[in-house]
Amino acid sequence: MLIAIADCNNFYASCERVFCPSLNGKPVVILSNNDGCVIARSSEAKALGIKMGAPFFQIKNELEAKGVAVFSSNYTLYGDMSRRVMSLLSEAVPEMQIYSIDEAFLDFSFLEKDDIHNFAIQLAKKIEKGTGIPITIGIAPTMTLAKIASHFGKNYNGYQHVCIIDNEEKRKKALQLTSIDEVWGVGHRLTTKMRNLGINTAWDFTQTNASWVKKTFTITGLRTWEELNGHPCISLDNLPHQHRILTSRSFPDTGIGGLNLLEESIANFAASCVERLRRQHCVCESIAVFARTKQIHHDDPCFQIFRFHTLMTPTSSRQEIVGHAVRLIREAWFDGYYFKRAGVMLSGITRATAFQTDIFDTINREKQINLSAAIDNINRRLGHNSVRIAVETQNRHNSLKRERLSPPYTTNIAEIIRIKTE
Repeated sequence: MLIAIADCNNFYASCERVFCPSLNGKPVVILSNNDGCVIARSSEAKALGIKMGAPFFQIKNELEAKGVAVFSSNYTLYGDMSRRVMSLLSEAVPEMQIYSIDEAFLDFSFLEKDDIHNFAIQLAKKIEKGTGIPITIGIAPTMTLAKIASHFGKNYNGYQHVCIIDNEEKRKKALQLTSIDEVWGVGHRLTTKMRNLGINTAWDFTQTNASWVKKTFTITGLRTWEELNGHPCISLDNLPHQHRILTSRSFPDTGIGGLNLLEESIANFAASCVERLRRQHCVCESIAVFARTKQIHHDDPCFQIFRFHTLMTPTSSRQEIVGHAVRLIREAWFDGYYFKRAGVMLSGITRATAFQTDIFDTINREKQINLSAAIDNINRRLGHNSVRIAVETQNRHNSLKRERLSPPYTTNIAEIIRIKTE
């Protein structure tokens, strides 16, 4: 059995290039909220040495000197382009699991082995023709190996964006060429620990003993070890998910000085967290809200809010989570302060199919789940936030600094591209 991952190449930059083809082959970077720092780079920008996370104000002159195209993040555009890519992928395979905005795992088990490479090539061409977004497809017996195959497909032109690891020789060579920090699921902290133990490549890791791996890196590390050795341990139904989801933002000007304005901001942040939570098909067990003032001078008044609530029953309900978040900020509110930053964090995240209910729960969960699904469907068909909680009403304090924002070509009829023929 082989599984594939379809990964959009330089997704944010590719979305901008679809509607501005003159950028093809040129360096492009995308900035974070409030045009703060670099969060995405095209291959050409990476080659120029532009670092991920670099503050925009520090490298602005450098980017201009090197002719780099700079865009504010346009999540409305990126989300809609992702939907189009995922729709075409879902038509091509019997089972698919979206992993992120630009990645999806595909079940290729319905194909004969001799047909897989050609099918993947044709699928990649279909996606690029239908959306303008180039993709790479990595194929292997396990998800972790498929991610490694995708990495090779992206970085070596000879693969034509389709790389298959389907025998022992290919697996060994790929693992020997893969640094341990490039392995799916191995973060910075774990990388440091492994390097201190003499594990520098994925191949080094596979040459260790299973019992030692479990003792040293717990069951999660053992699963990665098994996957790298070609033994599937992760399925489409139990993909790794975030353990915390955070949405926070700094406010412009002097900050927010009224409870109503802060409530609206907290409600919007909570709703954003819920959207990410539901995309993972997960529920959360706790909600935290925070807000703080900015102390410019030593004698300036400084105040900080942090409130935490544990849910009786884990949920992904927008109404429930937004309601708790707003209640928490109301309970902690004090007049006389201007808050410069605020946010919402969801934690205790588990799969929506694997959590403990409460016998004293008073909420009709079946009705709640059906309502949430209906809201999701409406927002998918009619556009982001077509249906939202009343307290989420937009206000000027929630507006971001986005001086280099491209138009939402695909979601706003007023911004549709016009072609003049004479």
